Amino acid sequence: MIRYSALVLFFVLISCKAQVKEKDITLQPEKISYTFETVISGIDIPWGMAWLPDGSILVTEKSGILYQVKNQIKTPIANVPQVIARGQGGLLDVAVHPNYEKVGWIYLTFSSDSGTEKGAHTRLIRAKIENQALTDIQELYKGVPNTTRGHHFGSRIVFDKQGFLYFTIGDRGNHPENPQDVNRDGGKVYRLHDDGKIPSDNPFVGIPGAKEAVFSFGHRNPQGMALHPTTGKIWTHEHGPKGGDEINIIKKGANYGWPIITYGIDYDGSVISNLKEKEGMEQPLYYWLPSIAPSGMAFVTSDLYPNWKGHLLVGSLSFQYLELVQLDNETVVGRQKIATDIGRVRDVRQGPDGYIYLSVEGKGILKIVPKL
Repeated sequence: MIRYSALVLFFVLISCKAQVKEKDITLQPEKISYTFETVISGIDIPWGMAWLPDGSILVTEKSGILYQVKNQIKTPIANVPQVIARGQGGLLDVAVHPNYEKVGWIYLTFSSDSGTEKGAHTRLIRAKIENQALTDIQELYKGVPNTTRGHHFGSRIVFDKQGFLYFTIGDRGNHPENPQDVNRDGGKVYRLHDDGKIPSDNPFVGIPGAKEAVFSFGHRNPQGMALHPTTGKIWTHEHGPKGGDEINIIKKGANYGWPIITYGIDYDGSVISNLKEKEGMEQPLYYWLPSIAPSGMAFVTSDLYPNWKGHLLVGSLSFQYLELVQLDNETVVGRQKIATDIGRVRDVRQGPDGYIYLSVEGKGILKIVPKL
């Protein structure tokens, strides 16, 4: 009887804790203090964007085109490797080396069919741009094995303050095998040197069979990643199933739980897991119920947006707005809707000029201009 009562108490405590965590922070309506300026149109699904030192913007189009945008003119960059643009796959993120002016490297992730198996998997390359074409293309990483599944490729790229390169690959629809097994690609955050070499202090270096590029695991489909401007920590967000999209702060070697623990259910309403917490698995900093289908994220450091400064911007594919996630250090304290009904926001970035830029499906790249 005593053992039974203790067990009941244990589950009551767990349930109470979960209920507290599930208490939603109300999404506040937007306060319009800005206008939109079209930087470039005519890009159907602009998936990622990054700036070159001359002020031009590199924009990936999911179908497989890399554009360089300057003065409202978009120029296709030739010699992009073959992209398997099917389902959620395509030409995904783009990043510029933090010391670009000296080394000249840009980085791309995309769904690739290279390998012996049918289908595709996420591939990371670096290259240089010469005469409006990619040159010196080098593969840094390729997920294996290929699969014909057309979803959960990830994928974002971020450099930290020490110059390490982080990128994400989704679970490719294979769970729990991929995200919970460090011997398999998928459902991971990876860390490399800028040339693709594996850092000697990565958490799974030297473990037989492990993917030594893995930095954290137990992820579902991370399509947002950003470097915190003060702490230098890597933050991600990832798509949950039906409910349970998450914001996470990435820790070395940590397990973020998917699909053993989740705050969501499957799309048909069935239960994926009865567990929301488990020892040895990280809890999200925040999760959304219902899902917003987050894509792209950026910390605001610009003085152009005093009410947004110090907070986080996240795009919503499902509800077609931009969300301001208000922070008190590493705690979410509020949410505010921005750019209501703007469209499916794929990426959000703060440019070198301090302005916030959105990539929006069917519209191209927009700049948020504060009203004076």
